[in-house]
Amino acid sequence: MNSNKMSEAISVSAAANSTIAGAEDYFRPSSIMKLPITDIGDSSTSSSSAYVTQAFPFSSGNPRIEQTRGVMHLFLDDAASSSSNLPVGRIPLICVLGVPNHMTYADFCQFCGSFIHHIMEMRIVRNDGMENRYSILVRFDDQSSTDSFHKHFNGRRFSSLETESCRVLFTVDVQYTSSIEHTQTSPANTEQPSCPVCLERLDQDMSGILTTICNHSFHCSCISKWTDSSCPVCRYCQQQPEKSKCLICQTSENVWICLLCGFVGCGRYKEGHAIEHWKQTQHCYSQELETQRVWDYVGDNYVHRLIQSKTDGKLVELNHHHQHTDGDCGCDTDPAFSEALLNSRVESIVSEYNELLTTQLENQKLYYESLLQEFEEENEREISGAVRDFMKQNTKLQKMQAKLDKGLKEKKFLDDMNENLLRNKVTWESIIAKIEEREKEALRVKDDKIQELEAQLQGLMVSLEETNTVDVQ
Repeated sequence: MNSNKMSEAISVSAAANSTIAGAEDYFRPSSIMKLPITDIGDSSTSSSSAYVTQAFPFSSGNPRIEQTRGVMHLFLDDAASSSSNLPVGRIPLICVLGVPNHMTYADFCQFCGSFIHHIMEMRIVRNDGMENRYSILVRFDDQSSTDSFHKHFNGRRFSSLETESCRVLFTVDVQYTSSIEHTQTSPANTEQPSCPVCLERLDQDMSGILTTICNHSFHCSCISKWTDSSCPVCRYCQQQPEKSKCLICQTSENVWICLLCGFVGCGRYKEGHAIEHWKQTQHCYSQELETQRVWDYVGDNYVHRLIQSKTDGKLVELNHHHQHTDGDCGCDTDPAFSEALLNSRVESIVSEYNELLTTQLENQKLYYESLLQEFEEENEREISGAVRDFMKQNTKLQKMQAKLDKGLKEKKFLDDMNENLLRNKVTWESIIAKIEEREKEALRVKDDKIQELEAQLQGLMVSLEETNTVDVQ
């Protein structure tokens, strides 16, 4: 669906359109306007408050082919903070602002869930000043589905593993301001009335339509099966790779890459590191990353899609067709001559490229052989220096080795002495234990004998007392 049809489908009432400024002011994000708001519960009474809208410039399309610019006017978050204070005059059109670039079309369709059946059209756009993000304009079949989508997804995280949340804003109006074509496109590359995936007619009544950021339209059910972030038609990727930078000065402008070794350097209008690389390595072919054109430093000209004419030596296009300026151009129309001329040109091209390839391979061989020779010489110098250092330190190492051997011998002697002392300690401990046992036994025998003598003494004393008693009587 083209931009004009989308604009007509999502245009708001004339009262809202009358408050919008000129197209030249839409690209200023600071352009804010206030429109009256009425309490939705009682349409007969109007409050003194006003809801605020803001203009967001956007663009869509492949920048290398065609780019469409416009501006969308959105209600801010505070205008729809609750379901009872939804803005009056809203239409079944919302904008999901700031979707992360890593979310593919299939991921967003899956995120919408059951609401995908109420969606009539979705359009992917990029907002100015939002890096690595894109926005989605969604048009529903009725207002109730739009309000339910806003209530369900506004402030909800895109996934449980991310901290970024979904920001859903009601849309006042979308206007397209300009369309720039950078290249001539054939009629086959323009708008297609059927889905490129299923080849069925693009009908909003049958299925929702999703228009990618490169302005190619698909059925939502078809694009939801495409898990890649690129467009199935032109392969334009919404997640652009990082810009290459000069390996020396880190600039990303006017960058060239060497076609032989892959060195990335800036052009002569910056710091000139690419031409310095050619002077050092003699790699004469370099490609400009922005325009994909190849430059020959030796011939000092572009060689991309150019060959040298065999007749006059001029550079002409390879796919150049003869243009007749009048009825009699003087050219021979004999088919045999034309075929021979074509074969001659082909042979010349093949011979030229073979010679070019041979020359470059020979230069590459000489370059790497010189690098290898320098490396071998440097390696030999390092080895000879290491040998000299080793010879200087050899005497010191011998002395240290002698001290180490002496220390090892002393350690062995001390270990043997320690082992003998440990064995003697065990032996003497056993002897001392036996002596203590013998002393305990002798002490026990002595105590028994003393007790026996005391018993005998006590008996003797008793006997003496009895004898004395008898004598006294």
